[in-house]
Amino acid sequence: MNKDTLLHITRFIVLILVQTMVLNHINFLGYLNPYIYIIFILLAPININRSLFLVVSFMLGLIIDMFGDSGGVHAAACTIIAFFRPIALRSVFGLSYEFQTVKLSNVRFGERFVYVTLMVLTHHIVLFSLEIFNFSHILLIIKKTLLSSLFTIVITMLVLALFRRNNS
Repeated sequence: MNKDTLLHITRFIVLILVQTMVLNHINFLGYLNPYIYIIFILLAPININRSLFLVVSFMLGLIIDMFGDSGGVHAAACTIIAFFRPIALRSVFGLSYEFQTVKLSNVRFGERFVYVTLMVLTHHIVLFSLEIFNFSHILLIIKKTLLSSLFTIVITMLVLALFRRNNS
């Protein structure tokens, strides 16, 4: 097992523990939670085997669902953003993605912010649409998506900035 694989396994475990033991109990303003466990999906290697990545992303969401008793909504949201990730990467990074030279810690703040925002919004729209699963509550879905996304994006960008400094 090489150093990168060990890093990804450690990141997987630590993000699950932080999410389930700390962040799922925040309930800011009664219902807002940051969902930073998706950092694992955001930071996965560009050249990872696509099938393996979809399975691992599904497992990540499923583990979060098991801890939160949420019936599979996180598994679905994680699988969808894992599937959507190449499109987001291509849209934001263009040729850098095509030549597989993108490293999130080395890109400009604006590109990182757009990528994180795209992925978080996609995750949260799927998550809250499946969680609420009632079109008559569309305003609640939008409200939860926007507010939780804002919360998640801010914390994710802070976490990425902290780890970027530690690696430099």
